[in-house]
Amino acid sequence: MKKLLIFGSLASLLSGCANFGNGELTGVQNRPFFEEVQPMGMQFCRSGSYQMGPNDQDVTWAMTAEQKTVSVKAFWIDQTEITNNEYRQFVYWVKDSIALKLLGELDEERYLITTNEFEEEVTPPFINWDSKVEWYSADEEVREALNPMYLPEGERFYRQKQIDTRKLNFEYYWIDMRQAARKNYFGNENRTAWNYETQKYDGEIIDYSKGATRGESVEVKDRSSYIMHDIINVYPDTLVWISDFTYSFNEPNAKAYFWHPVYDHYPVVGVTWRQARAFSIWRTNLLNSFLNEQEEPIVQDFRLPTESEWEYAARGGQKSSMYPWGGPYATNYKGCYIANFKPMRGNYPADGGLHTVIVANNDPNGWGIYDMAGNVAEWTSNAFDESAYSFTDDLNPDYLYETKPNDQPEKKRKVIRGGSWKDVAMYMQCGTRTYEYEDTAKSYIGFRNVRDFLGHDFMDGGTGSQIY
Repeated sequence: MKKLLIFGSLASLLSGCANFGNGELTGVQNRPFFEEVQPMGMQFCRSGSYQMGPNDQDVTWAMTAEQKTVSVKAFWIDQTEITNNEYRQFVYWVKDSIALKLLGELDEERYLITTNEFEEEVTPPFINWDSKVEWYSADEEVREALNPMYLPEGERFYRQKQIDTRKLNFEYYWIDMRQAARKNYFGNENRTAWNYETQKYDGEIIDYSKGATRGESVEVKDRSSYIMHDIINVYPDTLVWISDFTYSFNEPNAKAYFWHPVYDHYPVVGVTWRQARAFSIWRTNLLNSFLNEQEEPIVQDFRLPTESEWEYAARGGQKSSMYPWGGPYATNYKGCYIANFKPMRGNYPADGGLHTVIVANNDPNGWGIYDMAGNVAEWTSNAFDESAYSFTDDLNPDYLYETKPNDQPEKKRKVIRGGSWKDVAMYMQCGTRTYEYEDTAKSYIGFRNVRDFLGHDFMDGGTGSQIY
């Protein structure tokens, strides 16, 4: 009798909680639906498969690529490379954030946010972006507070106050999901796993954060141990025009290329791989902060493309094309060059550009993406290994390696794709891969971002139902 009473009370308790579809499996109902709109300046690449690798003879006998069928998920990609003006927005944001922190020491209530909506203290305080930086203020205290932003008097040109670009440092964070996903297989002490008995993590991870322990193994204390952070100077190296071409007169480019308005829509150069990654994280935070204010769902991260994504986008639906435009030649049927590269034996202006040219100057590929060949080569997220095609998967192939300060130079190589204004036609081919060192900036390397597509992508090219 007691068992029946217990069972009856339990049944009444369950039936009184809520209506779960008369006991049937119906899922969670009335969830909000958000349709993903096309990001500004980005093009959609539907999921599919293609032949990754060279479509021509290996002219240099590098033997770093082989024919391989791979499949990639759908994603968004920038229609053009990141321009000087777009990257300048990043630099100005960093400059203003540093200035507002300095002004916050002068007037905390005006320039900083010290409490949240629940009247709780915020530590450290947030920057109040509603306040403006008064660079030319008549207030002597304000000018004095901003003095650390400027070059010392002995280093100024023409006796004018100029921003010290060495101070433009960006501190950013990212989650190392690769290490977080590791399991403690085969008793490997360097792999981490959550121990449900001790309620602690077992094992260690490599800490890639900026500081004394960067690149060393540390004990995992909690989930925050997987959050890495770094500090990097964001100003591009404008002297690459001179250092890349020692016996050339490229001083005008060094002086004007990044800051002069005439170059606003030229691809940014002089940016290292780590600066490009920092830009991608900043761009993500910029959009997500806006969406959070609008109470809209946070989007996927902006990032550098994998080299398989880059090549897939470059082919533009042409599965076996040598170049992004589909043909086997760098000229059209009239004999005109259709990309910005190094024609013949050094006739640079024959294609319409002495060095870089404005983005989208030439026709796009079949998917509406510009400059996937020539103009500037582009950073990808992948580390370079000569045999990467042999050991990476055929589904979303990806090879990442986070370098340590004491690593050999060979481990600091990152894949670049697409060829540039200074390269011969072979480097513009969709399947050609080469590399540059991640801490190196060049006058012929830029980048573009990709963003994951949220939802189901039908093979017929439609976007289908998007599930959040």
